[in-house]
Amino acid sequence: MAPAKALSNAFGKVFIATSVDGFIARPDGSLDWLPAGGDGGEDYGYAAFMKTVDGIVMGRSTYESVLGFESWPFDKPVVVMSRTLGSGDVPVHLRGKLRITSAQPAQLVAELRAEGWGSAYIDGGAVIRAFLAAGEVGEMTITRVPVLIGAGRPLFGDIGCDLRLACLASQAYPSGMVSTRYRVEAGGRVMVRNGGGDE
Repeated sequence: MAPAKALSNAFGKVFIATSVDGFIARPDGSLDWLPAGGDGGEDYGYAAFMKTVDGIVMGRSTYESVLGFESWPFDKPVVVMSRTLGSGDVPVHLRGKLRITSAQPAQLVAELRAEGWGSAYIDGGAVIRAFLAAGEVGEMTITRVPVLIGAGRPLFGDIGCDLRLACLASQAYPSGMVSTRYRVEAGGRVMVRNGGGDE
């Protein structure tokens, strides 16, 4: 069997935390199971990761969760994928920092590459799955939080094929959280479905 090829030119990078049972939020979107603060100031590689991307692409549910933060946490441009929001829904204080699109992953990647983006932080379960199905995720850092929440919004689901991953690195933290960085290998044919955006 020939060795798998890496999706070296893939646009998207994932950096996300999940419960040990694979959920990224409770059924209502709550994140109260996540640790309240850093592990002695530890950011679990987030700052270093953000230096490798040109901006963030997220879905509506993730966007609405971020809007609840005390302050806008991003200093890079953000694109929200949604079939129901429009440009008029962008808050005044975020104009110039954020835009909303109904484009599917392949079209959006082409548009952002044309604007000079080399890679993007892909965030939110439905958006991650849509980018995986489109072959536009090259790397994933998944941090397992040592908790079982039993039910919620899963990180992964049907993407139309098997995708093989190569483990690049893994790090355990004193808090019990474990971060693993994977390279997504180019696999079999992927059936691209409409998806992404609203979660």
